[in-house]
Amino acid sequence: MTQRERQLLNWIEENPLISQQELADKAGITRSSVAVHISNLMKKGYISGKGYIIHTAPYVTVVGGVNMDIGGRPGEALVPQDSNPGTVQMSLGGVGRNIAHNMSLLGLDVRMLTVFGDDMNAQKIAASCGELGIDISQSPIIPGGRTSTYLFINDEKGDMALAVSDMEIYRHLTPQVLTARQKLLNASQVVVVDTNIPQESIAWLADNCPAPIFADPVSTAKAVKLKPVLGRLHTLKPNRIEAELLSGVPITDEESLHRAADALLATGLRRVFISLGGDGVLAADHNQHLYLPVFPARMVNTTGCGDAFMAAIAWAYLQGTDLAGTAKAGLAASSIAMEGRETINSAMSERALKERAAL
Repeated sequence: MTQRERQLLNWIEENPLISQQELADKAGITRSSVAVHISNLMKKGYISGKGYIIHTAPYVTVVGGVNMDIGGRPGEALVPQDSNPGTVQMSLGGVGRNIAHNMSLLGLDVRMLTVFGDDMNAQKIAASCGELGIDISQSPIIPGGRTSTYLFINDEKGDMALAVSDMEIYRHLTPQVLTARQKLLNASQVVVVDTNIPQESIAWLADNCPAPIFADPVSTAKAVKLKPVLGRLHTLKPNRIEAELLSGVPITDEESLHRAADALLATGLRRVFISLGGDGVLAADHNQHLYLPVFPARMVNTTGCGDAFMAAIAWAYLQGTDLAGTAKAGLAASSIAMEGRETINSAMSERALKERAAL
């Protein structure tokens, strides 16, 4: 779906009896252009018949990881090969789950497609998703499986000293599992995917999912899974190192940054948002490149900023927002996220986002 089609569909959802001339006046285009867009929306199955009957429910689907994070921190200097008195905390994590959580706080109807073990961690995550309104009803439970768990130990300063990641369960999120949930994916207005799932499953989504796919590379080790399907994605959100890996362009200055964005877009990718950390973001599509600095914020915890950014640009897409507005939404969400002590800031909301981004 193009940006203009998304904009028109939003207005049609608000008023299914709106005329093509009214749509043309709102969009600032000709009535004949509106007719072409309406025809395309009908061909794609989003609307049909007199009065523009809407076929799809306005929901998004996240395909990716959910984790139980378990972290320990000693009260004093860490002593190797010994029991260290300190604190141990458990929290819910996973890139996909964090994105879905932020989307829920932004008021979106979210479906989460992942895999669970038949253990207590799965029950805790399911209970949390139920409270948030995230639908996990189509996420299978794997008999004898262990729900994805991330175990880490920090030193007395809070810096990570050691970690063990148990994500073996994601090998069960196969193309066969996705095929059985084709109806869910077909009716999604956006599908967000993270690279914790198998490469063949990402390829299946790229080949078979009609909804726009937004991809989070997660890490340099996992980002390579996206390389064969870049041209079939709608939106990519890499950091600087992931952008280098996927574009093949070493990023050493502003000029090479733009070349990396162009190389990614040359694959057929619609849009790319290259996160530059504290230096802001480069947003690019086939018409323009935009550099935007970070929004002022009180830094407390930067862990969940990337997940919040992805949630916000998906939200902005559903609002019909242009490239600049979408980038601003992502930066606003990141700034809200970093002001919270936890990975997900409960202060995140559609209203807070709009006020911060001045949308």
